[in-house]
Amino acid sequence: MSRASARACANLAFVKYWGKRDAALNLPINGSISMSLDSAHTTTRVEIDPGLDVDEVWSSGEPAPRAFASRVITHLERIRSLAGSATPARVQTSNNFPAGTGFASSASGFAALTCAASAAFGLRLSRRDLSILARKGSGSSCRSIHAGFVEWHAGQDSDSSFATQLADAQHWNLVDLAVLVTEREKSVRSSDGHRLAGNSPFWHSRTLSIASRLAEVRQALLKRDFHRFGREVEAEALEMHAIMQTSAHERGGGWQSGIYYMAPDTLRLINAVQRWRRAGMEVYFTLDAGPTVHLVCLEDQFADVLDAVHSLEGSQGWRTIACRPGPGARLLSGSDPA
Repeated sequence: MSRASARACANLAFVKYWGKRDAALNLPINGSISMSLDSAHTTTRVEIDPGLDVDEVWSSGEPAPRAFASRVITHLERIRSLAGSATPARVQTSNNFPAGTGFASSASGFAALTCAASAAFGLRLSRRDLSILARKGSGSSCRSIHAGFVEWHAGQDSDSSFATQLADAQHWNLVDLAVLVTEREKSVRSSDGHRLAGNSPFWHSRTLSIASRLAEVRQALLKRDFHRFGREVEAEALEMHAIMQTSAHERGGGWQSGIYYMAPDTLRLINAVQRWRRAGMEVYFTLDAGPTVHLVCLEDQFADVLDAVHSLEGSQGWRTIACRPGPGARLLSGSDPA
């Protein structure tokens, strides 16, 4: 019986992946730029077991929900096909952060699964090939293959759509203070949001301007120009949520004007960030598809930002996770690849 364990970090997108030109292959409309998060990760163990009749998928010690298990098994089939194997496997996975709240849990999850399963089935893949393979399971997982600061190139087809490292984890002392204003799982999955993005009347203008946004963020990141970087990142998050909130659709027999991932406390914290900047604090926010607010600052401002969050009335129930630039997906000791 061959087995392997891997760990991969979630990632925070500074320029967002929202909308697909090929849903089956997870090919994005546009490229994106992100940072791997050292304090938010998924650990996955894959055991190939000829004694099993079918694949087993476990999440945090419990049988995985059917929809999640189906996605995992579909991805295992891709990897088995590459390895020329038909042997069932047991997958055990767990996060050290809550899923479905605005953290990229599918990114870390499918990056870890790709690395662990590829090793267990005896594949020796490059980072590029791992990125392409992980993308097929979850688009943003292609970025979690790499350490530090990462760019996902949209590409023209499956073989040209993959992520590369822009800069290593030591390049810049950025901190992402993730503020989980609620841990309630979002009601609209990101995959559905991607599908509905084109319904927004603002979608076309985003597709025309995204290349210049990517160039601005890339250059600011490489030059470590925090003010320029922060303005672009914050504007980008609001632009994406404007598209979400105007993606009208039918749901459950009723018309929905859009998708609203923000919670009341999300807006309260956003307004507080605006006040803090007027008072001279160097901090910007970004949001993924969820209510969690990611506060981005430099290391020397982190203590002040954390104190400011804790001083807000009503913040006692909020959970905070501080993340620095993290490592790429990697195998853990004790793996026994074929």
